[in-house]
Amino acid sequence: MNHKFKLLALDMDGTLLQDDHEVSPETVKWIKEAVRQGVHVCLSTGRAFSNAYPYAQQLELTTPMITVNGSEVWRAPYDLYRRSLLDVELVRKMHALAVETGSWFWAYTVDQMYNRDNWAGDIDTKEWLKFGYHMDDDDVRHNILMRLQEMDGLEITNSSPSNFEINPKGINKAEGIKQVCQLLGLDISQAVAVGDSLNDLAAIQQAGLGVAMGNAQQTLKDEADVVVASNNDDGIVEVIRDYILCGE
Repeated sequence: MNHKFKLLALDMDGTLLQDDHEVSPETVKWIKEAVRQGVHVCLSTGRAFSNAYPYAQQLELTTPMITVNGSEVWRAPYDLYRRSLLDVELVRKMHALAVETGSWFWAYTVDQMYNRDNWAGDIDTKEWLKFGYHMDDDDVRHNILMRLQEMDGLEITNSSPSNFEINPKGINKAEGIKQVCQLLGLDISQAVAVGDSLNDLAAIQQAGLGVAMGNAQQTLKDEADVVVASNNDDGIVEVIRDYILCGE
């Protein structure tokens, strides 16, 4: 069948995954049907490759993957296409800001994840992909955002209303999807992007069809072409059934 949309780029947490971090059997069934009908299904996540790949295995996906919000694009599992690193000096500044404000923080290097309880001894010797903050206090969060915006070279998004995720400037899931499209010989107008948080916003704005989950942050719903059911109610099934395999 000749479908209008050839690529389905799926955020994981809050989108593909239910709140129990499982993919529902119904969603698995529909993803496999989409693949059977020639649609490329691509995981597009803030997670590191090692935390995302088990789900690709479960879904039997061999297509490209976008990890760490686009800091890494994989041609296929374990076959790295492109990696974008944070400036070490910016990581040092972000770490100092996290300590000063007493925030919970974490960061990914190409090898592992560090956090407040287990911080990297030597920032300089590591290759950094992403830095994150979590804080429940709105005033502290606003202060951190203002300070981050003063630092050049950062792409600031979130994966929940109480956190920030920071990648190198210009690196986001939309850029990741464009690169995957290039690898597959597609145009981004042939892509469907689905998500629930601000790290999905650029992708949802730029894809041929931008889909917000029912549980998505309001900004995302406002910008999306379509809003579907929540991550716990098989919203992804709706996307595949009603917008991709609908026989257009």
